[in-house]
Amino acid sequence: MSANSQDPTHSVDLASFKQSWQGNDRYFKMLAVVSQLSRLFSESSTPYIDYRLVENLFCTYYSAINDARLCTAYDARIGQLGIGIKTFILGKSHKLEKVAEFNSLRAELNKYKGIDLARQLAQFRNERILFSQRTYGLTDSLYHIVGRREEQLEIFNHPYPLIDVDAINSVKEGNAGSISFTDGHHDYSFNNSKSVLMMRFVTPSEHKVVPIEILQDPFSLLERLILDLDTTTPAQEHLAKGSRYVVLPLYGVRRGSKYVPAKSGLNQWNAGGRPRQPNEVYIPIPKQIHRSYPDFFPDRDTSFTLILPNGISLLAKVCQAGGKALMSNPNQDLGKWILRDVLQLKEGELVTMDTLNKYGMDSILVRKVESLEKPATYKIDFCRNGYERYDQFTQDVSED
Repeated sequence: MSANSQDPTHSVDLASFKQSWQGNDRYFKMLAVVSQLSRLFSESSTPYIDYRLVENLFCTYYSAINDARLCTAYDARIGQLGIGIKTFILGKSHKLEKVAEFNSLRAELNKYKGIDLARQLAQFRNERILFSQRTYGLTDSLYHIVGRREEQLEIFNHPYPLIDVDAINSVKEGNAGSISFTDGHHDYSFNNSKSVLMMRFVTPSEHKVVPIEILQDPFSLLERLILDLDTTTPAQEHLAKGSRYVVLPLYGVRRGSKYVPAKSGLNQWNAGGRPRQPNEVYIPIPKQIHRSYPDFFPDRDTSFTLILPNGISLLAKVCQAGGKALMSNPNQDLGKWILRDVLQLKEGELVTMDTLNKYGMDSILVRKVESLEKPATYKIDFCRNGYERYDQFTQDVSED
């Protein structure tokens, strides 16, 4: 394994970010500009900004890595700092907002009530945070909040804590299995019907106020921009799929239900036929991927560089009959990282759907890095339900 030393923000930590973040004038000016267009969406005097736009602006102007569409606890990374990005209306000096969703763990959570439910929620919440920290090699974290009030934005940072399980108290049960509780540091509320955990965000004394003058007629501005546009075809996201990235499932489907094979894929170490190393794994490549996108991966047994989410580089190759396996070389490197470092499984412990659901992921996103070098370099990340959506896309392509 080799460390990726090309990240220009690698030296950024929590202390340095908190010291310098308010000096990013371009970021605040861009937030103000897009907020002025609020009349495109709402008649309210409170600015409207889509949360995806806030994520993109933050990552652009703070040179952060955008992980918002991946199954990680954080929306962005700067060096070893993980950042959750949120935007919401601030009616008071505090607001309960969603911090986690546990749909895949609903059946397990339904077994608990009262303080036992609060402790189980805290455990699941903490495990997902720690999973993301192990996956990306993070040491610090925070929330970055764009709060919206009448004619202004209030922007601040907020702690991104683990829940202190042993300190949970003041548990109050509500309707339909919902509860609220505190750990003495932060207040939490769980909506059982939506399987959503919320945390109370409190505006600190140190925050940035950005006045917003909402344009009364933003359409006239857009009409002027139309005059400057050339008649060109937009870049096709459709073509990016399969040429720039693919999604590989870590599970199979049997009688309509997902399962992780006990003797292949992430459990290849458990297969028979010969003695196996405890970290022997591969990532399955469905036949449909090769049929729809035969040029995405290099030829079978051709070595290439595979970059893990934490920046570590491995040698890898496509192996086995039909190119059905993505493996590291040596094979144990990928298995050690997934099974031991990230999932923290003991040797001999099988990966199951419960394991994947626990951490909110079930697939691997593989991205091809733009380069003239052959073979190409690839990056991987965990994602959830990615393959189900992508499988439909590949079926559509193959039927064209």
